[in-house]
Amino acid sequence: MEIKIAGHVFTPQRVFCVGRNYAAHARELQNDIPDEPVIFCKPATALVFPEHKTIPFPGFGKNLHYETELVVLIGREGQPDNETDAVNYIAGLTTGFDLTMRDVQDKLREQGLPWEKSKAFDFSAPVGKFHKFDRNTDLNNITFSGSVNGVVRQRGNTGNMLFSIPRLLTELGKYWKLLPGDVLFTGTPEGVDALHSGDEIEAVAPCGNAFSWKID
Repeated sequence: MEIKIAGHVFTPQRVFCVGRNYAAHARELQNDIPDEPVIFCKPATALVFPEHKTIPFPGFGKNLHYETELVVLIGREGQPDNETDAVNYIAGLTTGFDLTMRDVQDKLREQGLPWEKSKAFDFSAPVGKFHKFDRNTDLNNITFSGSVNGVVRQRGNTGNMLFSIPRLLTELGKYWKLLPGDVLFTGTPEGVDALHSGDEIEAVAPCGNAFSWKID
C-alpha cells in the first residue's frame, strides 16, 4: 500500500481523524461544539484507493453513513513547533470519506465506549489521489464536495472549520511524532446521511479531480 506523489513514495502509517470540526455538522447530530479538536484513529487497513472501485457494506450494523472530508498527507517526521511550522509537514491534499456505522456509533456513545467499532473497520476510509501541496494554497479557503449517485450531498470549505489544518497538525504533534505517510481526515461539513448497497459515492478533490466507489 503506497502513495506516490511528486516523485516521492509514502507508506501509510496511521490514519488520524477529526470529529465535530464543523459546527453545522455537530449540530445536525445533536453534539456539543468542542473546545479542542476531537481526535480518533483508524488503521491503515481502513484506506481504500481510487483503483479499488468497490467497498463492501460492513457485515455488522445497518446504518452506514458517508462523511466527506478534506484529507491531508503528512510528508515528514517530527512534531510541529507551532502552526506556522505545521504547514511544512503537508505533502499532499485530496478528498475522501470517513465511512461510519451510525447505529453502532450511537450505541457505543450511549454506553460511553470508544468509537473504533463504528469508525475504524476495514475499508472505512476511501481516499482520492493525492496531489502535491502548493504552499501558495490558502488553507482556510479550500472547497471540496461529496456526491451519492450523482447528486451532490455535501459541500465543504475549510474556512468553516472550527480548528484549522495547521492547528490540527500542531495538536497531533503534542501526542504523536508525525511520520511520513500519516493521513489526516480533517472533519466533515453538514449533510451526512445513509448509504445502501449499490450506491455510488464520489469525492471531488480541491484540484477538481473526482474519485468514485460503489458500495457492494
